[in-house]
Amino acid sequence: MHRDSDRYRMFSRRSAIFLGGQVVLLSGLGARMYYLQVIEADRYRTLANENRISLKLLAPPRGLIVDRFGRPLAVNRQNYRVMLTPENVGDLDQTLDRLATIIPIGPNERQRIRREIKRRRRFNPIIIRENLEWNSVARIEVNAPELSGIGIDVGESRHYPGGTAVAPILGYVSGVSEKERNGDPLLELPGFRTGKAGIEKTQDLALRGSAGTSQVEVNAFGREIRELQRLEGQPGAEARLTIDIELQHFVTRLLGDNSGSAVVIDIHSGEVLAMASTPSFDSNAFNRGLSRQEWRDLVSNPRAPLNNKAIVGQYAPGSTFKMVVALAALEKGVMTPRSRVFCTGEIESGDSTFHCWKKTGHGSMDMMSGITQSCDVYFYEVARRTGIDRISAMARRLGLGARLGIELPGEKPGLMPTRKWKKRAKGVSWQQGEILLAGIGQGFLLATPLQLAVMISRLTNGGRAVEPRIMRQLVSFGAPEPEPGAAPLFPGIGVNRNHLRLIGRAMAAVTNSPMGTAYRARIHNPEFRMGGKTGTVQVRRITKAEREQGVRKNTELAWHERDHALFVGFGPVKAPRYALSVVVEHGGGGSSTAAPIARDILTEVQRRDPSRGRAAGILRPAAAGSSEG
Repeated sequence: MHRDSDRYRMFSRRSAIFLGGQVVLLSGLGARMYYLQVIEADRYRTLANENRISLKLLAPPRGLIVDRFGRPLAVNRQNYRVMLTPENVGDLDQTLDRLATIIPIGPNERQRIRREIKRRRRFNPIIIRENLEWNSVARIEVNAPELSGIGIDVGESRHYPGGTAVAPILGYVSGVSEKERNGDPLLELPGFRTGKAGIEKTQDLALRGSAGTSQVEVNAFGREIRELQRLEGQPGAEARLTIDIELQHFVTRLLGDNSGSAVVIDIHSGEVLAMASTPSFDSNAFNRGLSRQEWRDLVSNPRAPLNNKAIVGQYAPGSTFKMVVALAALEKGVMTPRSRVFCTGEIESGDSTFHCWKKTGHGSMDMMSGITQSCDVYFYEVARRTGIDRISAMARRLGLGARLGIELPGEKPGLMPTRKWKKRAKGVSWQQGEILLAGIGQGFLLATPLQLAVMISRLTNGGRAVEPRIMRQLVSFGAPEPEPGAAPLFPGIGVNRNHLRLIGRAMAAVTNSPMGTAYRARIHNPEFRMGGKTGTVQVRRITKAEREQGVRKNTELAWHERDHALFVGFGPVKAPRYALSVVVEHGGGGSSTAAPIARDILTEVQRRDPSRGRAAGILRPAAAGSSEG
């Protein structure tokens, strides 16, 4: 009996402990459920929605690029793309073979398609081809029953209505490279394009805009079921340039098939009105995708169509540099306007003989006649008295020998050598003969066409350090129209204005005096008369034997051995407003090749409303039906 009582108490005690444990466990479970379902309800509801709702980025429209009058240079247009959804394709090879009867699909494209299929989920479509012609789109739609998994999608693509004339300025857009991927989700979007050259590159971030978003409901496998909400992105800013697209086309036509460049600039504001480089390329071809052969043709072309020669081309300035030499001598007092040098056609320096372009010589020359007739012997002597360091210092004040900071990529600095530079770069001292070559703009000297146009601007605008610009303004989408900005005020370059006036008169005589080297290319209309300076730059050494037998003409030489033809100028002479430079690679004589092109450009610039142009520095577009182009 006693034993049964002990067993009962033990059983009861164990039951109580077991029951208490259950109560504790149930209480803990209840507390946990309360915590998860009540206190943490919002958090888990959010997590559930995040698993159910996928947020997608939408590419914003790229900002437009327009000229100074708002005429479109780079726009967006509909882009028809053919897409492939792998899960809907039965036999991939068979489907691609059928599609290849409508649009060409090469072996490399097939490999790319297979790689993307392996990387992505099978229900995610991939791009096969973009920028389809409407005929191709229609044929694909008609043959849709036989093209399982193939469909047409409509997006936006960059288009350049200005064609090749403006391509060196605008550049182009292309697919995002691996180097550009920096974690920005916008760059991961299929088909997204970034600027690779020109304005498209320097203003790329502003032109991209802000991405939009799309909330879509997805199932457990990530398949999209429906779109819940859509917020469109903000288009990129509008880039307004200083160029006049009609003038740009005009200048490009004048350069024609030549390899060269031309720059037109407002001498007071620094606005670039035209910047042409030939031959050029088609920006639209880069957007659609170049073939390997097309790319090889571009990079192997000896005339370098991918280069914007106005800022990348570096040339010996030749006789267009003689105003710099003259001004350096005047400022240092080593020469006066009346100082004379007698030209016999050559000059001796050490063991070398330096020749004038006029074999019989010019006779007695002063500074005015030396510039007008471009006497080499006169400038040999001016340079010898002045010295390379003084000449280079003056050149830099006029915008040569350093990058000008224009809003384009790849600008080259040119070269204005000094004694220290020669010792550092070549390891030897400056030689007497080298200063004579510098006096006629050859030897080590290099300048870009843009620098030469800026040089003329500073010589003719009263000695102001004008800086070139091709970007007028960026206007954000939806922002109010900005007020016209005040004309920039540039500091002086610290040159005697009487000396600048002398240089200006001499340049006017180059084109308007019968003794001037560019008299045949003068502008006959007295209202539009220009001043300028010719330049002919040798690209090969003329031997003593050749001089004795007779120097061969440019027409007798291979293209790459012919002289470069240069001209720099300004207009109108009475009230200078515009400056320009023209460089024709291997074009022969500056007076015969470059000067006529410059004449026609300066005539057109002034003819496009000269009264307003001279007063405000702004060209107006030709009226509809007008003969002005």
